Amino acid sequence: MRLFKIAALALCTSATFNAHADTVLGIYAGAQGWDMSTSGGFSDESNVTQFGFDSETNSSFYAALEHPIPLIPNLKVINTTMDTSGNTVLTSSFTFDGELFTADTDVFTDVQLTTTDFILYYEIFDNDLVSIDLGVNGKYVDGSLLVSDSASSLTAEQAFTGIVPMGYSRVAFGLPFTGLGVYAEGSYLSFDDNTVSDFQVALTYSFIESLALDMTLQVGYRDTTVELEDLDDIYTDLSFDGAFAGIEFHF
Repeated sequence: MRLFKIAALALCTSATFNAHADTVLGIYAGAQGWDMSTSGGFSDESNVTQFGFDSETNSSFYAALEHPIPLIPNLKVINTTMDTSGNTVLTSSFTFDGELFTADTDVFTDVQLTTTDFILYYEIFDNDLVSIDLGVNGKYVDGSLLVSDSASSLTAEQAFTGIVPMGYSRVAFGLPFTGLGVYAEGSYLSFDDNTVSDFQVALTYSFIESLALDMTLQVGYRDTTVELEDLDDIYTDLSFDGAFAGIEFHF
């Protein structure tokens, strides 16, 4: 009988630990496919030239680590690719990287842009009905801008990198017993002539909820604005937006 009680107690303790494992350590990992449209332009001087860009499908990956230790923030890392390209007939002359592209020239532009967000945040509320996260974000921007005139074989390219400090917030609501939910997440910064924002809203559906793993589908909309004033000698006025779909794993 004593052995039976010990075994039963061990079983209950194990079940309790698994049910509350997230209060000890929670790991989130996700991936999104983003059907992205781009507008705006760039330059290496304050007078930004506008270009035309094609719609592209890009990707975003993220991972987050949550823990119950007081005063120490949780950590989330998001890596997003925002590559795009297109052709534009210039309405006025344009100088980039010391090369002159004259008016009425048909130029090809290519934007290779990757951002990595390093987010430190606190959970203000966290339950099945509502959760609120607040924190700070260091957005690392790594980009390369190319302009090419195939008719004259004239090509100019500049690379730039930098870290943009931002505020971060996330609000999520859940509908009990349905697996349905909605969230809004974003980072924002505005000072002088610099405006950087990155917002997304999504409808979620948790189709697997178990002691070992939760899996959630996401369908939503994302809008990112990158207006930079002399970041590594680059000026941009770029907007990226479009629908996305993704999946999240919670261990």
